[in-house]
Amino acid sequence: MALSTGTQAPDFTLKTKTADGLVDVSLKETLGEQNVVLLFFPFAFTSVCQNEMCSISAGYEEYEKLDAKVLGISVDSPFAQEAWAKANAISVTLLSDFNKEVASAYGVLYEDLLGMQGVAKRSAFVINKSGEIVFSWFSEDPHDLPPFDELKVTLK
Repeated sequence: MALSTGTQAPDFTLKTKTADGLVDVSLKETLGEQNVVLLFFPFAFTSVCQNEMCSISAGYEEYEKLDAKVLGISVDSPFAQEAWAKANAISVTLLSDFNKEVASAYGVLYEDLLGMQGVAKRSAFVINKSGEIVFSWFSEDPHDLPPFDELKVTLK
């Protein structure tokens, strides 16, 4: 079961791949400065995930105006995420939860999806500057996208 609103967000440090190499990104480093939108997605190089991350990238300035940093998280390797981001002009910071610890901590890990175990459920969390989850959404259907209008209302 996904973490609910009112819960303190579990801290994490995950890898992202940049032109300079692997870089650690920590939730606690961002908290206090900005709100954080965590978007868990099942797999890079899939159509629904691509649609989601490309749409967020195209409208990223709206999240910036709402004082929010968006982080995309999947169990893909940081190298696959980097290739996918480059191929699709995805500007959202993508984080590799390769060991499945963060998706598990947030309660959004499929036991089984199409015969594959340990894939992140499509889900969205808004974490305010003090680390509290103020928006929580997930779907058992990987084709469903988060209600982004509701999410943005939470940030206002």
